[in-house]
Amino acid sequence: MNRRDILKSGVAAGLVGLAPGIAAAETAFSPRPKGWRTFVLTTRVEPTFATKAWIPLPTFEGADWQRPGNVSWTGNAKSAKRVKDPKYGAEMLQVEWSSDQQNPLVEVKTQVQTQDRSVVPGQGSAASLGAEERAFNLKATDLLPVDGIVKETAEGIVKGKTGDAAKARALYDWVVENTFRNAKTKGCGVGDVSWMLKTGNLNGKCADLNALYVAMARSVGLPARDVYGIRVVPSQFGYKALGAGSEIVTKAQHWRAEVWLSGSGWTPVDPADVRKVVLEEPPANLGMNDLKVIAARRTLFGAWEGNWLAFNAAHDIKLPGSSVPETLPFLMYPQAEDKAGLVDALDPDAFKYKITAQELTA
Repeated sequence: MNRRDILKSGVAAGLVGLAPGIAAAETAFSPRPKGWRTFVLTTRVEPTFATKAWIPLPTFEGADWQRPGNVSWTGNAKSAKRVKDPKYGAEMLQVEWSSDQQNPLVEVKTQVQTQDRSVVPGQGSAASLGAEERAFNLKATDLLPVDGIVKETAEGIVKGKTGDAAKARALYDWVVENTFRNAKTKGCGVGDVSWMLKTGNLNGKCADLNALYVAMARSVGLPARDVYGIRVVPSQFGYKALGAGSEIVTKAQHWRAEVWLSGSGWTPVDPADVRKVVLEEPPANLGMNDLKVIAARRTLFGAWEGNWLAFNAAHDIKLPGSSVPETLPFLMYPQAEDKAGLVDALDPDAFKYKITAQELTA
């Protein structure tokens, strides 16, 4: 028996032996829609040498879990306007300063309402997915191919499974069991799933692990999409790994996923956060049969907590007005451009941007 088989056997044994505790843990981690919360996300950008910037806006609309509100900004830019990516509708504030502007500055405030989500995967009365939207969410992107090794791997995982919900769950379990979160990965990762599978380096962060899920789901005919966002407050369920640690959320970006299933419609899926719980939830390096890990694994296939704001679900973004010909694989961080090209968005101290979040209460 190899190590992976041992791991799977250990998980199964843990599930049998810890049933009462599992039920209690699952009850403790139980996001359910119970009312809207209102947040203000503030992004302050002061790029020392840049003359252009693009700030992603959390204006993604999820009828039952996110309602975008007012967007406002102040600063000394010569122009600032809300623009959208023409393919995905990802919204951003496009900013430009005069070349001789001293101390360029823009501060953007966006008000957003969110609430917890919970569905039973494959059950419910969600409207059918239109043919055009289905086809759109089955396509490959630059880093998410849906053929070759991605399709071969996914087909092996879902072999013998009947129904889309069972296939979606099998892919989720495979990602949870066969990947791991790598603390050394820069930012949220890159999401080059073909490279991950070809090399066997099944590690990274949310941009890698959830992208792997989405690509494999698409490859076997399950519409799926990545949703890019940012954590804004601590978890209400006691998970330190699954919430913001303070009102400063500059490095709290998180990439979630959805798979479309008949009945439940767009269904929340987040195997990457299960692996985050394994690695980071105190006291850290938890076993797969730890009660918190088991509860997270059960909950994050069909639910997520509303302590997170979604920016967009866009891939392969060309920044409007940019002189850089290359596309961005995704838009989750503020971007800026100087004479040398795009500034490193994963170095907020050098870039000089700060993001804060505040919950509004009545």
